[in-house]
Amino acid sequence: MVKNEEVREGIIFPAGEKNDAYSQYFIGQSYLNTLIADPEVSVGVGNVTFEPGCRNNWHIHHDGFQLLLVTGGEGWYQEDGKEAQFLKAGDVIVTHDGVKHWHGATIDSWFEHIAITAGTPEWLEPVSDDIYLTLKK
Repeated sequence: MVKNEEVREGIIFPAGEKNDAYSQYFIGQSYLNTLIADPEVSVGVGNVTFEPGCRNNWHIHHDGFQLLLVTGGEGWYQEDGKEAQFLKAGDVIVTHDGVKHWHGATIDSWFEHIAITAGTPEWLEPVSDDIYLTLKK
């Protein structure tokens, strides 16, 4: 059973188009609705929607940060060397400069968050099934 299917329609903001530009950095299908991409503003803001089981690769934001505002569904966030955190609507994550991390949907639920990002991302290795499939709520 897939939970939170209403997320795929966009709860607050539309889910956007398939995230093809970043597909090499995701396992599974994600969608991106760019909300702010103004060159005069030092942050980007996007609504990112993950299909069940979708997650991004480990990554680091250099000379910046990432804020995640969870708006729907169920997901995971993990920093390198720490336990994964279960996420649901209303949760907020602050990722500081230089911290290796990943985020994505649970195996059985759609997931959506607003990402507020500054700096340059460095995309790293995929999150292995050995890590992902053992996560428990």
